[in-house]
Amino acid sequence: MNSLRVGIDVGGTNTDAVVVDPVGEVLAWHKTPTTPEVLDGISAALAMVLAKVDTDAVGQVMLGTTHPVNAIIRRKGLGRVGVLRLAAPATLSISPLTSWPQDLATTVKGHTEIIGGGHEYDGTEISPLDETAVREFARACHGRVDAIAITGVTSPANPDHELRAGTIVAETLGATLPVTLGHQVGGLGLLERENSAVLNAALTFVGNDIVTGLRRSLDKYELQADVYLTQNDGTLLDAAEAIRRPILTIGSGPTNSMRGAAYLSGLSDAIVMDVGGTSTDVGLLVDGFPRESAHSVEIGGVRTNYRMPDLIAIGMGGGSIIRTTPQLGVGPDSVGYQLTERALIFGGDTPTLSDAAALAGRAHFGSPEHATSHLPPATVAAVMAWVDDRVATLADRIKATRTSLPLIVVGGGAVLVPDTVPEVSKVIRHPHAGVANAIGAAIAEASGTIDRTYTYATSSRDACIADAKNQATDAAVLAGADPAQIRITTVTEIPMSYMPGNCARLHVKAVGPLLNT
Repeated sequence: MNSLRVGIDVGGTNTDAVVVDPVGEVLAWHKTPTTPEVLDGISAALAMVLAKVDTDAVGQVMLGTTHPVNAIIRRKGLGRVGVLRLAAPATLSISPLTSWPQDLATTVKGHTEIIGGGHEYDGTEISPLDETAVREFARACHGRVDAIAITGVTSPANPDHELRAGTIVAETLGATLPVTLGHQVGGLGLLERENSAVLNAALTFVGNDIVTGLRRSLDKYELQADVYLTQNDGTLLDAAEAIRRPILTIGSGPTNSMRGAAYLSGLSDAIVMDVGGTSTDVGLLVDGFPRESAHSVEIGGVRTNYRMPDLIAIGMGGGSIIRTTPQLGVGPDSVGYQLTERALIFGGDTPTLSDAAALAGRAHFGSPEHATSHLPPATVAAVMAWVDDRVATLADRIKATRTSLPLIVVGGGAVLVPDTVPEVSKVIRHPHAGVANAIGAAIAEASGTIDRTYTYATSSRDACIADAKNQATDAAVLAGADPAQIRITTVTEIPMSYMPGNCARLHVKAVGPLLNT
């Protein structure tokens, strides 16, 4: 029976892998430095954990990776995108990609058009879709772009124009050219959703490379496992969806850590602090999932409207460099994945927070005696006091109330966190906290989300919410969730009093374990 799951998480410093059994017990784990070519690190971690289990029993492989965000930040491996907005006569004064960083816009911008189409919030047409203009746009893109992004005004409320325009483009340019529709990757805001669609289209090659590279690594072990990627909300995309919508995986790293922290601790409401080699992220668990940010998220300088974890991040990690002249200072620069080469306790020449933690008795690795001449006791005490102050401040800032909550610490640099923190009920450490992110990937579930406007005047509030729940449940089943175990985890209702017909925006998420696990 293929009942084992492999979870892999690629961070800026380390690549972690675990194997868990059907009840979630960790059978094998390994942590290895992230490599410049990310797939090399994945293969190395995979080899170490698979050597400890029966590979014939592995049924699923879940990956959380930094490939997409790295591609955007480095402007590398991105495709050129034809951009079609369905909105005229509205929005003509704001061109697509107007607010983008110039170098990124130059890299991805192909032919662009704004044509007639789009809908009001209640789903009625603003203007008919100009199908002739869609065909002319498609012909103008022929041979000039690698992918197409189509975004209509308020398409989450009514995607008909986007769907029809996508069909026309496929008829004109062929079904193999990737087409991203705005309502499939973003929320209601037009420009943020258009930005998301263009970024997703630009990542066409990256998504395919991730899945192809992972499958090639699995082939070395003759694994016939199903492949999934974790997405921003901590749930799963199957391989085909990950190729089609790679942008949805872009914030999976912090989410994997928080889901892994919830799983290891058994807590559903707590503060989670993920201390890595370069940075520390702190977030809040609510009902077992990360609290989502209410603000727009910028990716590579581009404003988007993804629902991402609400995090506070600072440059403090196990590899953060300590400076003693002209005055004492810590980070934000870090030795990163070179920690075992450059840190004093490993025979290197660079003082880091791991060196100070080892001398202070918090970390128990390396050879602390190699660091004593560089970091005298007074310096170590001052550095650890700086760390403790940052930890306390982060734990206090992330809370929404003055209620004292437990603090779950995870990540390779978790040894930096003291055993007691002001205004925290207790500090929780799990033996597998160092690979909580990979565990979060391994135990991830499938989900379905609906985000659209309803008119209560034509039905009733209860009937509209029930319809949204049913649609979210159907989407979760389509994503692979077991229908018998699906649960509704989010119902957000935003009244839209400025619209006629007693309108409201409903955001509903349904989550459940994979059917075959």
